Amino acid sequence: MLDFLHLAEMDSFVIGFWIVSALCAVLYLYTRTKVTTPPDANFRSFQRTYLLVYLFAMAGDWLQGPYVYALYQSYNMSTHDIEVLFVAGFGSSMIFGTIIGSFADKYGRRANCILYGIAYGLSCITKHFNNFWILMVGRLLGGIATSILYSAFESWLIYEHNKRGFDQDLLGTIFSHAVLGNSLVAITSGLIAQQFADIWGFVAPFDVSLTLMVIMIVVIMFTWVENYGDQTTNTFRSLKDATSAIMTDHKILCLGLIQSLFEGSMFMFVLEWTPALSPPKPSDFMMSKKSLKGELEHGRKTIPHGYVFAGFMVAIMIGSSLFKLLSKSHLPESFMRGVLFVAACTLIIPVLYPGNQMLIFVGFLVFEVCVGIFWPSLSTMRGKYVPEATRATIMNIFRIPLNLIVVIILTQNLPLHVVFECCTVFLIVATLCQQWLLFDNFVDVPPYQSLERFGYNRHGHDYVFEYVFFEFTNQKWVPQSLVRAKFIGCSVQRMSKSAVGDTENNKNGLPAAPAARDPDPEEKQPLIEDVSI
Repeated sequence: MLDFLHLAEMDSFVIGFWIVSALCAVLYLYTRTKVTTPPDANFRSFQRTYLLVYLFAMAGDWLQGPYVYALYQSYNMSTHDIEVLFVAGFGSSMIFGTIIGSFADKYGRRANCILYGIAYGLSCITKHFNNFWILMVGRLLGGIATSILYSAFESWLIYEHNKRGFDQDLLGTIFSHAVLGNSLVAITSGLIAQQFADIWGFVAPFDVSLTLMVIMIVVIMFTWVENYGDQTTNTFRSLKDATSAIMTDHKILCLGLIQSLFEGSMFMFVLEWTPALSPPKPSDFMMSKKSLKGELEHGRKTIPHGYVFAGFMVAIMIGSSLFKLLSKSHLPESFMRGVLFVAACTLIIPVLYPGNQMLIFVGFLVFEVCVGIFWPSLSTMRGKYVPEATRATIMNIFRIPLNLIVVIILTQNLPLHVVFECCTVFLIVATLCQQWLLFDNFVDVPPYQSLERFGYNRHGHDYVFEYVFFEFTNQKWVPQSLVRAKFIGCSVQRMSKSAVGDTENNKNGLPAAPAARDPDPEEKQPLIEDVSI
């Protein structure tokens, strides 16, 4: 009877995977009909050049992930030694990775991406040696490489995108395609790694990863040009300037908090989803991780990890497609509030309903959809707010709290319910930070500027309001540009109080801004922006 129930649970996971895959296919086809392909051939070529290199880099990382722990176990290493190696990797990323990753601004983003390939390649070579200290060197190199992976590539892309004069909205398109491609690469890499490991052993996937690193370096050398941040400052001055920018600009600070809190929750989820789905009884959620792991290793029925992991990757692809649809009519600053809150709700499910495998699995799938929306949204917002001169440095500083969170979790023997409670709290705080970021965009208007209602036009099913932007110069109000935007809810009231009314301007001793006038329906006005919140 128990075997039958276990088989039914296995089938449920498999069925869930196919349902998610079908939804992904339908949504992808729908997105293709709603989101037009950029007609610019130069942009499409630039996008292909970046994605080819980026996906090679991610494939090299994905190939290693499933077999690091298994390789260490095959070398008869103790659980304590394995945990020390993992902590060393995250600690290296937090300390050395932050410094070396910041080299990208001074010495070049392209050069730093090549350094990523070299460091990760050397890390793969160390896996051939059954020696703790050689493997430790490999983990340190891997931690440094990870910091470069999540900073230098994006910094290079944003600089080149702006330098070539492409539309800012197209940046989100690249990030969305990167997330979609990354999910496909993850699934493919897992299958390839499995085949090589079955034939040549656990070290074989690392050799495949080394090969991809070499190919990636060659492609970078022949297709990428170099770009820099601020070359005039030394590394420690760059770190100081980046820290100062984070502390003085609320938008950058909010982004850093959102990234650290969400990614910290995501990494804890990666570490804990297997035991969260495996235990058939609620009491397991009160057990320590080591105790639960011991039971799982001594005969406890397990879940179909391959199908579950593939389902998570497909859910991320769904999130990528949803980002394309959402970003057509809304700003990431706005819709990410709901995404972060939904993510918080999904990770509280294991606490409220422990042992309910199917409900937890559905919740985890929804969380991965949120991950698929989060990555391109965060990258798009970083492209807006993070200064170019210290972009890579700031992005590496953002990762310090993330790595610290993971190190603390790895070194503490916390029950599962505590881990997921922490994740929920982190995501709720991230939601509040996202609200702060949105609010900061509408109240931070200098007293010498004014937005006046110009009129409105019918735009689809919504009324799009037009505002004339004035600036007080030479003792008079000078119209600067026409801004087209759709405001909803309390945001329009905040904007009216902070930027539009004569009251605010008169408080600062300035004359009233010009009165609004009715627009001429036949008159075509130059539009600077077309956004919605």
